[in-house]
Amino acid sequence: MKPDKRRLEQLKEFQDIIKHRFKEMDIINEALTHSSYSNESRDKHTYNNERLEFLGDSVLSTVVSEYIYSKYNNLPEGELTKVRANVVCEPSLARQAKSINLGKYLLLGKGEEVTGGRDRISILADAFEAVIGALYLDGGIKTARKFVLNMLEDSIKLASTGDLFRDYKTDLQELLQSKFDDKISYKVINETGPDHDKTFEVEVILGNKVLGKGRGKSKKEAEQNAAKKALD
Repeated sequence: MKPDKRRLEQLKEFQDIIKHRFKEMDIINEALTHSSYSNESRDKHTYNNERLEFLGDSVLSTVVSEYIYSKYNNLPEGELTKVRANVVCEPSLARQAKSINLGKYLLLGKGEEVTGGRDRISILADAFEAVIGALYLDGGIKTARKFVLNMLEDSIKLASTGDLFRDYKTDLQELLQSKFDDKISYKVINETGPDHDKTFEVEVILGNKVLGKGRGKSKKEAEQNAAKKALD
C-alpha cells in the first residue's frame, strides 16, 4: 500500500530523526507497519515489518559482534557473547526505540492501538530491528552500521562493564552448567488475552525439575523473568 500524503509527512519527520533519506519510501513505511495493521487492512498489498525485522536482527548482530570483537580484544568469547546479548535484548532495543520516539510513527491495528501497543517493549524492539533492515536495504551495510553504532555505542560500553542489562538466561545457564549435566529448557505453560495483547507464562526446567516461572508480554520476556526467579 502506497503511503498517503499525511503518512508521507510522518515518514519525512522520522527520516529527519534517524538522519537518512530513503530512496524508496515504501521500505521505511513497511518497517514501521506492525502485523496487526496489515491483518486488519482491506488492501491485500499491505505488508508488515516481520521480514525486515528478520533481516535487521541479522545485520544488528553482525555489526555489534564486529564492533565488540575489534574494540574489546581482551574479552574471551563467553564475555563477548554476554555483552552482545545484553545490547541486542528486547529491553535494550526498546529503550533505543523510545529515544527516537519510534512508537509515534508505527502503523498499528485498532486492537494494539487501544491496548498500548506503541509502548509495548516487544513491538518497539521488533520495529527497531526492522528499521535497521530497511536502512541496510536502502543504504547498504555502511548506512546500517552508522545507525546501529550511533544508537548503541553507549549501551555497548555499559554492557562491557556489566552496567547495562542483566541477561538472566545466560547467567542461569552458566551457573547450572558448572554444577549439573542436565539441560535447561523453557516451556510455555499458559497464554492469556487476545492475539494483540497476549501474556505468556513460562517455566524454566532443569531435567524434570521446575526451577522458576515467569510472565511477560512476549515469550522472550517471560523466559527472562523465569530465569530471574530461578536465580533468586
